[in-house]
Amino acid sequence: MEELGRIVNFIFEAGTARNIPRSHRQFLRNADDSVASHSFGVAVIGLILAELEKADQDKVFKMCFFHDFPEIRTNDPNFVNSFYRVDKEEKATLDQWAGIPGGAKILNLLTEYNERKTKEAIVAKDADILGQIFLQREYLPEASYDLERWHNHQAKKLKTDSARQIADLVLKTSPLKWLYDFSDSKKDKRR
Repeated sequence: MEELGRIVNFIFEAGTARNIPRSHRQFLRNADDSVASHSFGVAVIGLILAELEKADQDKVFKMCFFHDFPEIRTNDPNFVNSFYRVDKEEKATLDQWAGIPGGAKILNLLTEYNERKTKEAIVAKDADILGQIFLQREYLPEASYDLERWHNHQAKKLKTDSARQIADLVLKTSPLKWLYDFSDSKKDKRR
């Protein structure tokens, strides 16, 4: 019964990720994403990127989905914060997963992710970077000098060909293009 209680608490804790704003809001005033929404988006990107790069989709997906899980306890540091805070993400990760069925497997994947030595870890990190690139494109004005500067700052970190190609296309694509394309494709099909 104690194990089930630990699982219930773990799931409640996981749910709080949706309440943790990402710290780039300090700079991107209109951004309204959370640690949970970021992790969801990165997992989707990771799944696709893994297929494009012929990496293990299951590993990449799990790495992406859980890569920021310790931020539930440590919060999400931005670039400036990271110069001044003491990082205890590893301790948070170990404490969170202790006693959780399958936790040891996730801890191994997160260690692999943080070491960035395997194809899957590299693909997962590229997915994380692409997640930020998509966000920047959504929140920075189209004609903004900052968009191109922020984009280039992130894009130069990408390691895989697929991620670099996607990043280039993101910069050239309106965040609403998918909606316009959908609308155009359905014009003649409405009643």
